[in-house]
Amino acid sequence: MNIPHIVGEPSILYLGTPVVLISTENEDGSANLGPMSSAFWLGWRCMLGLDASSKTTENLIRTGQCVLNLPSVQNVGAVNRLARLTGKNPVPAWKQPLGYTHEKNKFEIAGLTRVPSLSVAPPRALECPIHLEAVIAARHGLMEDDDAVRGALVVFEARIVRVHLHPGLLMDGNPNRIDPDKWRPLIMSFQRFYGLGDELHDSTLARIPEDAYRPLARIPEPAFASGGGS
Repeated sequence: MNIPHIVGEPSILYLGTPVVLISTENEDGSANLGPMSSAFWLGWRCMLGLDASSKTTENLIRTGQCVLNLPSVQNVGAVNRLARLTGKNPVPAWKQPLGYTHEKNKFEIAGLTRVPSLSVAPPRALECPIHLEAVIAARHGLMEDDDAVRGALVVFEARIVRVHLHPGLLMDGNPNRIDPDKWRPLIMSFQRFYGLGDELHDSTLARIPEDAYRPLARIPEPAFASGGGS
């Protein structure tokens, strides 16, 4: 039996998106690691929605470089340890009543290992199964039509320049394809952590070879010389 919908006004619309740990470089060459879940990909581009007052945002504007470390469900503890920490000192005013505290040594607190990147300066988080080295191609304001929040949020377009994959994620015999049955991304839905279940149904889109999308996912030449993290 169909039940009529009701009109509602949820405070947030976190309907389920993958978690990303963004590593960036601080002014002194140390590394910041910021968790977020407002991200989506098209080809080799990624859109990142961030708080304009965050250390991650500050570093992205200054350096134009980052690594998008994608945690699996097995990394949930590491992500949770970072949840209410910020690299900004002092803590932004709006985060103080929410219980955020300043922490510079994010990798150590999370229990993650820094490893050098190949094309950008910020380090990768070894324990995450996927690392996407990226440079910032564009920056946009969000909610610029709302006087109450104008300037509080920012969206970055990141261009992926290098991809690192754990071998356990790959399809047998194909080093360039991730097996969706092996990849279990960490998902955030309404501030809670979830994982993926088993495949529900055959998809007609899955009958299109992935290589057919290659023109949209053209692999660019690295934009920076080899660099490592601190």
